[in-house]
Amino acid sequence: METLRPDLRSLDTDALETLAVEMGEPRFRGRQLFKWIHEKGATSFEAMTDLPAGFRERLAESTQLGTLTEVRRQQATDRTIKSLFRLPSGRHIEAVLIPDFDDEDKAKRLTVCVSSQVGCAMGCSFCATGLMGFLENLTAGQIAEQVHVMDRMAQETFGRGVTNVVYMGMGEPMQNYAAVTASLDLLCDGLGLSPKRITVSTVGLARRIRQFADDQAAGTVRPAGLAISLHAPTDPQRSAIMPVNRSEKTDLKALGQAVRHYYATTGKPVTYEYCLFSGVNDTVEDARNLARIASWAPCKVNLIMYNPVEGTDFRSSDEPTLDAFIGELVRRRVRVTVRRSRGQDIDAACGQLAVAEGA
Repeated sequence: METLRPDLRSLDTDALETLAVEMGEPRFRGRQLFKWIHEKGATSFEAMTDLPAGFRERLAESTQLGTLTEVRRQQATDRTIKSLFRLPSGRHIEAVLIPDFDDEDKAKRLTVCVSSQVGCAMGCSFCATGLMGFLENLTAGQIAEQVHVMDRMAQETFGRGVTNVVYMGMGEPMQNYAAVTASLDLLCDGLGLSPKRITVSTVGLARRIRQFADDQAAGTVRPAGLAISLHAPTDPQRSAIMPVNRSEKTDLKALGQAVRHYYATTGKPVTYEYCLFSGVNDTVEDARNLARIASWAPCKVNLIMYNPVEGTDFRSSDEPTLDAFIGELVRRRVRVTVRRSRGQDIDAACGQLAVAEGA
């Protein structure tokens, strides 16, 4: 079996400096490499013009500069762009570029939604990725590479680069913790993104939420934001649609303790992602129960109008139901925003395109 050449996109500055020395070059060549890869977004060794030709040749022979191959791109009428990438394994992942425009129709925010795994082990019954099961973890370089590809796309399409990153694509980021947190370093040091503009999402893995808080406090992990995919305000409701909630280690009680620890440790609020499903979790009583969860720690509730997924029976709530739900949360002084589904005409919900491709 052929040994896979190391992917330089997964290496930080220290690792690239070590590689340069091992290849007979001065240590500073590693810093030059990092700049070309993560700051300038080089896609070939030939572009690295201040590196010696011999060094570039040896790099091309013994290493890789990225492992993703874009195999399909779709743009929705709302100008959301989705790309499908093939991995060396032959499996597929997705990334989505979501533009937000000002009154003059200029892109004021360009958010990339990245994948962290192929498939997902969490099995949420409303999610296309959950239908796939878990297949493969991505490397830090593969996560960062999605952002670089979409950054070039943003520059070409909207005239400016990516401003925000959310780890809300395929997979459960906290189950690929080491690669996800390493990719935060690559994005912050390379593209210069502020951790305040990056959000890591989880279905509620309490142990990892605690670790995320402790590592941020220790300075070993970048202080990115935390979002929790909640989607139901009681244990019976949540367990019915999210298998992760069926364990005492990850049910709402455990989640509440982890959220309180996160806020006490970092001083940062959390965001709750809450898809409204018609007849499932969208009553005024559900809003009251959600408000009780919101009292655990300072937070924002992001209500999501569900992007329907083929093969599931879930449907989005209607506007009057949404209005009543919001009204109850506002009465109980909960900070709430509404996120409309984007890219419905290109199946932009997590995993839909990869499922169609056969993962």
